[in-house]
Amino acid sequence: MVVANHPSVQQCHTLAVDIGGSGVKVMVLDLEGNPLSDRDREPTPTPATPDAILAAIDRLAADKSFERISAGFPGVVREGVIETAANLDSSWIGFDLATALAEHLGKPVRVANDADIQGLGSIAGKGVELVITLGTGFGSALFMNGRLVPNLEMGHHPFRKGQTYEEQLGRPALDSVGKKRWNRRLERAVETLGHLFNYDCLYIGGGNAKKIDVDLPANTKIIPNVTGLLGGIALWKEWE
Repeated sequence: MVVANHPSVQQCHTLAVDIGGSGVKVMVLDLEGNPLSDRDREPTPTPATPDAILAAIDRLAADKSFERISAGFPGVVREGVIETAANLDSSWIGFDLATALAEHLGKPVRVANDADIQGLGSIAGKGVELVITLGTGFGSALFMNGRLVPNLEMGHHPFRKGQTYEEQLGRPALDSVGKKRWNRRLERAVETLGHLFNYDCLYIGGGNAKKIDVDLPANTKIIPNVTGLLGGIALWKEWE
């Protein structure tokens, strides 16, 4: 979502923001989406209210130069407004993040679901591509020939034993059942998703992707967590 006049493309640097259940990350990207700064991080504050998260972003952005902002949020986002926030404070519901962030940092802002952005930074743009993110929760994004189906939020759909994908594969589940059982659950999830979506490629990202210890199908790729920031450039591509 644009909340101010878009800057001149020739000198555009983008502050990519990734808001997560365990960390808030930022990085500056050039016009092609290449990193111009380190990936800086603060732990997600408790409680993770809008004011607390915005204060963390202010601190992380203080020493950086940029002309526009992209932000990924772990929930449904519509026109820059947050509609769900399962792993953050409930005060996010109905919060206009795009407008608030633009007012805080004085730059135009676009906001999207964090898994959608991770997908935009990872996909090949051919055929049916599914992205899942394994972090505090369970994110998902679906693409057809590079076109996004927004706000899939598959993590809250039933998976097995009366629980959702997020309840079975989120960070609390990993901590509770241990890495071995969690990996067995992931194997079942990958098999189920393959039958459900018949995708050409599955991408698995998020902070807990490093915990994967099973053989995955040939059409599955593990992607680095930094793509949750690098994909932010795609929110601005139409101006270029």
